[in-house]
Amino acid sequence: MRPTKALIDLSALRHNYAVAQRLSGDGRTLPIIKANAYGHGAVEVAHALESSAPAFGVACFDEAMELRTAGIKKPLLLLQGALNAEELLEASRQQFWLVVGSETQAETVITAQLENPVSVWLKVDTGMHRLGVASQQFRTVYQQLSASNNVADMVLMTHFACSDETENNMTRHQLTLFSETVQGIDAPMSLANSAGLIAWPESRAEWNRPGYMLYGCSPVNGSTTATQRLPEDTLPEDAFPEDALPEDALRPVMTLSSQVIAVRDVPVGDTVGYGGVWQADRDSRIATVTIGYGDGYPRHARSGTPVLVNGKRAPLVGRVSMDMITVDVTDLCVNQPEAVKSGDEVILWGGALSVNEVAECAGTIGYELLTRMPARTPRVYFDQ
Repeated sequence: MRPTKALIDLSALRHNYAVAQRLSGDGRTLPIIKANAYGHGAVEVAHALESSAPAFGVACFDEAMELRTAGIKKPLLLLQGALNAEELLEASRQQFWLVVGSETQAETVITAQLENPVSVWLKVDTGMHRLGVASQQFRTVYQQLSASNNVADMVLMTHFACSDETENNMTRHQLTLFSETVQGIDAPMSLANSAGLIAWPESRAEWNRPGYMLYGCSPVNGSTTATQRLPEDTLPEDAFPEDALPEDALRPVMTLSSQVIAVRDVPVGDTVGYGGVWQADRDSRIATVTIGYGDGYPRHARSGTPVLVNGKRAPLVGRVSMDMITVDVTDLCVNQPEAVKSGDEVILWGGALSVNEVAECAGTIGYELLTRMPARTPRVYFDQ
């Protein structure tokens, strides 16, 4: 059996959810498990959190139906709403919650012939400019939905464009516009995503929507440390007992691992891999690892990207192939040529190596690396 696999630590997942709950204070914490739970497996993640989560957030109808079919009974929030009348009718049968992100979606809800009224999360566009009702039209749309027998209840929400950038005033502008837009309306609110929960305490409301942080990754300011310690000034007062502050660390949930399948000596001046883009500037010892872009490892990871070989850092060299990468283990084999051999463990991210750091070396973000994990790489679930 090919050794490449994604190890999924469900105890780390539950720990990170508990951190998000503490940050939420008196608010409710709705885990976002869209895109197959950011590549971790939506059904397995939902089962792991179902006893504590009040509901789950997914992108679309198909993702919600996958969870229902798998036996998930909690409410499911469709972040893109119902895309047509047929989806809306089935959503009412399945008791899905719907984001309404445009006047057209609002009209579809109001004019539909539904078997059951639906819970609506009315989205205000405060500057993201993807979905959401413009602040100028908000009152009209809100009143129309409030008067409709098709609407059971409403939450008011928005989404931040730059909450991962703590020095960017865009989030403060969005908070102000949202507050002005919904002023005087007595309805529960939802503003904070992961970055909002961590870095913008004023965005924590009755409902909070953590996603990326649940999987052990900080979205704030490109943080690349493996274990994400949240700044103490982001925590609500008394969120943690004094002797438990280390519990505010986020723990990586996915560990992408493989093995060395060959080790060879490459003389100074020779090249390694497709295109000969990496040339040895010394006599080098090169380990070949059975993982590549066909397994979800980023093709654009540059030479020097760190991997862990037997728990020690070593640099990627040469181009990433579909099924293999090559790693310079020369420094790990000083005075001990057999320190790295076939069968040795290689960690591509997880544990002491953050997916954010690998993503930075590949010119992308950790979100993409996690969510693009292909079916070829098996997920192996464990619970410590």
